[in-house]
Amino acid sequence: MKKTITSLFFLCGIFVFSQENIKKDTADQSNTKEIQAVILKAQRKKQFSDKAVYTFDKEALEKARYAKDLLQTLPELQLDPVSNTITSTKGGTSLFLINGIEATDLQIRSVPPSEVVKVEYYDIPPARWASRAETVINIITKSNETGYVFGADARAALNTGFVNASAYANFTKGKNNFGLEYSLNLRDYNNRKVQSIYDYQLNGEHYRSDENRRDHFGYTSQNIALRYTRLVPDDYAFQAKLNMDIFSRFSKGTGASVFTKDSFIEEHEMFKNNGSDYVIPKLDLYYSKKINSKDEVSINLVGSAYSTNTTESAREWIVPSMISVYDNVMVLKTEQTNFVGELAHTHDFKAGKLSSGYRISSSTISNDLNNLAGYSQYRVNYLEQYFYSEFSGKVDQFSYRLGAGLTNIHNKSAENTFDEWSFTPKVILGYQLKNNQSLRFTSSYSPTSPWSSALSSNVVQQAPNIVQRGNPFLKSQQNFSNNLIYSFNNKYFDFNAALFYRYTDRVINQYYVLDDTFGGYALTYENGKNAQRYGIQLSGSYKPFGNNWLVVKAVLTPTSETLRTSKGELIKNDYLSNSFTLFSEYKSFSIQYMFNIPVYTLNGAFLNTNENQNHIFASYRLKSWSFTAGMYWIGMPSEYKTKSLPESLVNYSSHTRIMNNKSMFVLGVSFDFSKGKKTELQRKLNNETAPAATF
Repeated sequence: MKKTITSLFFLCGIFVFSQENIKKDTADQSNTKEIQAVILKAQRKKQFSDKAVYTFDKEALEKARYAKDLLQTLPELQLDPVSNTITSTKGGTSLFLINGIEATDLQIRSVPPSEVVKVEYYDIPPARWASRAETVINIITKSNETGYVFGADARAALNTGFVNASAYANFTKGKNNFGLEYSLNLRDYNNRKVQSIYDYQLNGEHYRSDENRRDHFGYTSQNIALRYTRLVPDDYAFQAKLNMDIFSRFSKGTGASVFTKDSFIEEHEMFKNNGSDYVIPKLDLYYSKKINSKDEVSINLVGSAYSTNTTESAREWIVPSMISVYDNVMVLKTEQTNFVGELAHTHDFKAGKLSSGYRISSSTISNDLNNLAGYSQYRVNYLEQYFYSEFSGKVDQFSYRLGAGLTNIHNKSAENTFDEWSFTPKVILGYQLKNNQSLRFTSSYSPTSPWSSALSSNVVQQAPNIVQRGNPFLKSQQNFSNNLIYSFNNKYFDFNAALFYRYTDRVINQYYVLDDTFGGYALTYENGKNAQRYGIQLSGSYKPFGNNWLVVKAVLTPTSETLRTSKGELIKNDYLSNSFTLFSEYKSFSIQYMFNIPVYTLNGAFLNTNENQNHIFASYRLKSWSFTAGMYWIGMPSEYKTKSLPESLVNYSSHTRIMNNKSMFVLGVSFDFSKGKKTELQRKLNNETAPAATF
């Protein structure tokens, strides 16, 4: 694997360095000390140490209906046809901003293309966003003027329960802006097939449970947002935003199982039902004040308080005697309070910019739980504090960003209290090799707190003799990450080769252990010794005609990963992650095809495949209207596979297929209208409270 990765990186280096040096109209940056660019319309892309800056020519601006269409043309981004949102071709979480303020998909749609000045694509996010997303996309727009904009969108499958719908409206008058949004995502599938096999030795006897189940499952996710913004240029900005997240999910499954104990065979039947629901009201307050021409102070407060209800019931019995093998009932009600506060200051020096801040996030959860272990009430608190400071600058062709942080993780449960301070440095170095080639290096160290379900003491029955539970004694894992990135672009190519290495100490690992309480095995969590992941990611786009008549986007990531458990066992896995997109646009018509070959990646005690893709959809724009038709998972259902590792005490495998998705045909229509311009706040802080705690 090491030889393969080294050879690929060497060959790619020969290829990109042998390209002709394309001269472009660029501004002289030799006297610029800050990491920013003077963007000319003739320049398509400018690469910096932590971001790329894109501009758009007149033709691109005229073709697009809104800013979302422009984002789709970036080599690193694509339109996900299933969610109808912009995602990174490399995967991971993306955060979208408009003039520095966190923006939803609907807000991006509300920006007319003529208002877009440039787009900043951070593949190395600044400190204030680094813990929330792998990539950050910031849309910079023109000055503010009075105006209004509104629109609506709907996509639905013709033969199954699949609906994405949304509506938005913004109105600006003087220094005041009002915004209203609504979105709905509904899934209702009645034909999900699941095959699960548990094979293990227990008390000197061989057990096997071969289960086949059919589920009816779905969810409904709604979001309502109301915003008020007041912006006084070069003085202050204030925004109050009220969000309401409404969510419910369900799953009802029935099936049969062949249960084997040595040579003895039994026919079993079963049902497994579960569901949860919550309504999250969230208040987000933001205030920014210009102290002088070089200093600015910002404060952001986000809070939410709500209840979550989670239920699970399952039963397996012997046929035909109806004797119960197990009965599992779990009822969990949580009262959850979340808070995030951040204070930040920026100062401009001649040599660069200094950004400093303090963020605190807290989640307090009161649990009322009834499960296999009986009834219990307990309270947990997850607290994280983060002090950070970073300085960015540029000297000739050399740019840099140096950061230092201090992170405190304080997790308290009924069984344990974990408290630790960690020093979190970060170094980013960049060098412009030629006008269209650059080399970047990044190195960082940061902790990751365990998630709430991993820390939970809840117990759930999975199969005969098999339960699942969390581990309240988990410690945070420590991540040391390094990347060396080479970038090349011209009219036809936009190419990146990233050599990466990630070392994780005290890695959180899921595994099976003998369970003394219930007399079988328990799937739980531990802090393993360490984990390593290294490889090379080759990504980019190719335009054979130099325009959007045909665009080929691809990501190939040969990777090797290892994990060493707490007992010293070494787990290894190699894979070639991949993703391909073909896009064509001509006048008002566009078509996109996406596909991949799923691969197994390491996830604790298991190897899991990523979701398969085989989608095609087409769109036609007519003035303020857009019409879409597409087929998702052509000739195949969406499917997900899991298998245990040879080191596991329980040999487990699972194959899930959502048959409703097979060759799913979807139609969509949208309408967008704007008049004038709207106020957009250049916000420096963006935070989000913790998600609902469910098991």
